Amino acid sequence: MTSIFETVMGADFHRLHPELRRRFSVGLESGEACTGRGVMDRIWHGRGFVKPFLAVGGTRNILVPRQGRDVPFIIENVPYVDTYGRETVTFVRTFDLPGGPRRFDAQMVLSPKGDRVLDYLGTHQHLASDLHFRAEPDGSLVIRSGEHRFREGPVDCRVPSLIGGDAEVRESYDDAAGRFRIQVRVVNRRFGPLFGYEGSFAATYTDVRACGVRAGLRPVREEARA
Repeated sequence: MTSIFETVMGADFHRLHPELRRRFSVGLESGEACTGRGVMDRIWHGRGFVKPFLAVGGTRNILVPRQGRDVPFIIENVPYVDTYGRETVTFVRTFDLPGGPRRFDAQMVLSPKGDRVLDYLGTHQHLASDLHFRAEPDGSLVIRSGEHRFREGPVDCRVPSLIGGDAEVRESYDDAAGRFRIQVRVVNRRFGPLFGYEGSFAATYTDVRACGVRAGLRPVREEARA
């Protein structure tokens, strides 16, 4: 059984910790969905000038416009076939922040050439990024973003690095605690750190063929352009 993540990583996939291999085997072939429940030790923002951008992004479930500590959260990884016939895996994070929950939505699909994962962000998939996966010697996983693109109607353009952010995700499994640990950091090449979070969670797996995709998990609009 090969997931979109194993496809792009190839032999490197088998260097991951067994728990990470199972988590990133979520897909239509495995028939499994993964739900992680845990706590973010910290959700942080960069300097004050980034707050308006985070607030705008928050209206479309892109990034999180509030900071916090010891924030309960859920991450839902559910495979489905989108309206363009592509296998898609949700990465929908819901943070239980004071004043109400906040979501950070992403849907991942395999690129047409099968050489990278495409990460569509937000409720309307206006932003798309290339993702590159690498197994570390200790069995942890590092995901780094590549080129970012903005799509809205006829507009299809690359996001300049001056205003974009480079994302790095580090995910590992703590055998002693029996939990996944995650650290996310988004940095602008000129202005420095923009946003991030770090915490841990436990995962459960369900048969997606029996449970399906719950209402509200899929995006409002799907983007065909890779």
